[in-house]
Amino acid sequence: MGKAVITPTELAQSAHKFRRELIQVPMHAMRETTQYMTVRTGIRYKETVGELSGNIDLGPYSETRIDNADITIKGRTLETFLGSVVKKFSPNSVVKSIYDSAITKGEQLTNVEIARRVLAYLSAKLGHNLQSHIFNAVRNDNGTTSADLFNGFDTIAAAEIGATTPTISTALGNKYEFSAAITASNAIDQITALCEAASELLVSGARKVNLYCAPAIYRAYLKDYQASNGALPYNTEFKKLVVEGFEQVNFVPLYNMANSPYVYISPASNMLVGCNLEGEEEDITIEKHEAFVLQYIATMFFGVQFESIAPENLMVGVLAS
Repeated sequence: MGKAVITPTELAQSAHKFRRELIQVPMHAMRETTQYMTVRTGIRYKETVGELSGNIDLGPYSETRIDNADITIKGRTLETFLGSVVKKFSPNSVVKSIYDSAITKGEQLTNVEIARRVLAYLSAKLGHNLQSHIFNAVRNDNGTTSADLFNGFDTIAAAEIGATTPTISTALGNKYEFSAAITASNAIDQITALCEAASELLVSGARKVNLYCAPAIYRAYLKDYQASNGALPYNTEFKKLVVEGFEQVNFVPLYNMANSPYVYISPASNMLVGCNLEGEEEDITIEKHEAFVLQYIATMFFGVQFESIAPENLMVGVLAS
């Protein structure tokens, strides 16, 4: 059975034909992380999100009492940045691996199917790289990688903590500083202390919230839990999915937080991931400028933000060294 041979023209035509589908691939490739967050589409550059603050209280009947306290909206900006990439690649090497993989499964691929798989593979790589820096990215107008495209959650948190008038602080109730490094011998106590310092509205309400942390922190908690409870006969496994004593707080260990200086407690609805996925600015094309090399050209919007940093929606734990 002869191998299908795709041409640069076929790849270019497929990029145009399946443009909308391909633009969505990077976001699909980020599901390992974004499944625990909220993705907002249709965001071009900036959108103001915010939280209502204020109070209203029902008191004993009075014909003269009027509550004049303001109800305010604290605006926060979800900013997406337009990124671009031009990547040279050899279609022969990519096609060979995709085609040979399919042949081992007994599939017969057409040129169109191979072209779509090649383009989907390259588009997924974009998503994986964005995902890897969703916490530690720092916007750099002169940068060249995903880590330079936008401001990640850690960068945003650090700016709020380090502001002249901090908006994330222990005094405000949305920041906690760990007293020591989290290890396999103290993880339960350390994580419990974090949850106890958080607002009861955040950790003890009816909604589920996530504790976003590095995998090493989660493993330390499991080891500490096993050491503390290993002799109990009913323990057949030590896969703790929630924090002991805080059943609404789910562990979410993420590889892209491996070197993060923070852990976060927040509902998924509060961790915003912005993209566009529509509009003429975003595109994926294939061009040929050399004999055996093609150029994969892509543009797309991306950015992240906390919708609210109020204590009932966010607790930032600052790790000790």
